[in-house]
Amino acid sequence: MMKHTKNSGGAKLPPIVEKHYEFCAWLIEKVGKFPKDQRFLLGDRIERHALDILEMLIEASLTSSRDGKAEILRGANVRLEHLRYMMRLAKDGKFININSFHFACERMEEIGRMIGGWIKSRQVYEKSGIKD
Repeated sequence: MMKHTKNSGGAKLPPIVEKHYEFCAWLIEKVGKFPKDQRFLLGDRIERHALDILEMLIEASLTSSRDGKAEILRGANVRLEHLRYMMRLAKDGKFININSFHFACERMEEIGRMIGGWIKSRQVYEKSGIKD
């Protein structure tokens, strides 16, 4: 079972939500420094995908439906893969430096592992009949 932390509203949320929230805050700051023409194109897409993932993680943590939770997590995983390619475009376009790109890759890898672990834990619970 995942450990949970409380958000400002008092609901218990898994640590991945806070981890991704911190990544979003960092990412929004970086996108704000993109050239103006890219800030509203690629930058906007990057921000939207990152925030979509955050919303999906919160939704998954608050959803009681097993099938619904798994579907949401798979969707978040797909969005994360899209985000990886967008960040690569930002690096190749020199909108972020290589150190920022490596930091983003590390965070996305960690978040991806956490999503994957959450999905696998759901499968284990479903097979064993344990309810969370």
